[in-house]
Amino acid sequence: MDSRFASILTALTAAALFGATTPIAKALLGPMPPFMVAGLFYLGSGVGLGAVLLGRTLLRAQARGVGARECAWLFGAIAFGGVAGPALLMLGLTSTPAATSALLLNLEGVLTAAIAWIVFRENVDMPVFLGMAAIVAGGIVLAWQPGATDASAGALLIALACLCWAIDNNLTRKIATADAMVIACAKGLVAGAANLGIAFAMGAHLPAPRIAIAAMTTGFGGYGVSLVLFVIALRHLGTARTGAYFSVAPVFGVALSLALWPQAPGAAFWIAAALMSLGVWLHVRERHEHEHTHERLEHTHRHVHDAHHRHEHDFPWSGDEPHTHAHVHLPITHTHAHFPDVHHRHAHTRG
Repeated sequence: MDSRFASILTALTAAALFGATTPIAKALLGPMPPFMVAGLFYLGSGVGLGAVLLGRTLLRAQARGVGARECAWLFGAIAFGGVAGPALLMLGLTSTPAATSALLLNLEGVLTAAIAWIVFRENVDMPVFLGMAAIVAGGIVLAWQPGATDASAGALLIALACLCWAIDNNLTRKIATADAMVIACAKGLVAGAANLGIAFAMGAHLPAPRIAIAAMTTGFGGYGVSLVLFVIALRHLGTARTGAYFSVAPVFGVALSLALWPQAPGAAFWIAAALMSLGVWLHVRERHEHEHTHERLEHTHRHVHDAHHRHEHDFPWSGDEPHTHAHVHLPITHTHAHFPDVHHRHAHTRG
């Protein structure tokens, strides 16, 4: 499969796994306190990925951890996305109608793209902008319920939660060349501990073991594996585009709900699906190509010896690819189609 479409499929799979958590949680968990749900989901993510990492270490699999200079970005991402974001969301949900909450959660994709475009100067072409707008419009149609326009303090808290996750997404972009599983595991463990701590402080108790295991298993797939795929997509697509694909998660959740509780989908579902499909199509057909210059760059990540990795090795090499090691990119000027990936974060004189 073409690497471009493989990256898009990775982002959409991350969205599908995350979107599936809502109906599965509804089916499995029942009336559990929100912070307990979030804590078990995140803890399942961290513990599950930690077990995979341990197994991988025992098998001596090659990996690229988080470097000392990248720890600040990781800690920032965890603080915003794993602690502040969930806490603000859970507090906001206590006083905000479900429909209003669903509408407000569409802000995450918008704010993620805005920060990527304005703060980090990630390139945006008109088709990408229109695609993002179509995906967000689809989310609004899917969540909209007439009369649900509460603009309470709870709504503000949910909007702030979306801002925290948008900051998290953009900070994670800075460490996207590190091992995605290490990043997701660290986020899961810290966020799980933080949310469970809040739940216990509010008087909550652990549910029955079977329910706790079900919640953690759901979190492993919907939060853990999903986040691993999200980070991998960030590496190849950039923040705004990955965030846009991830924003289609609600339509996957609704589709799974219809499968679990069969009923004829309403007009809103089909309109939202059409808008989101249009948005994805606009992104998929994007072709951003121009002459650009790569400055000297030294970093470590998993790679093959393609047009951007024509380096020698100063160590014995068996010829196996892909492989991971520190390498230097020498300055080069060329023209080809590309995304704002880890090798193409250059400035543009025009969109």
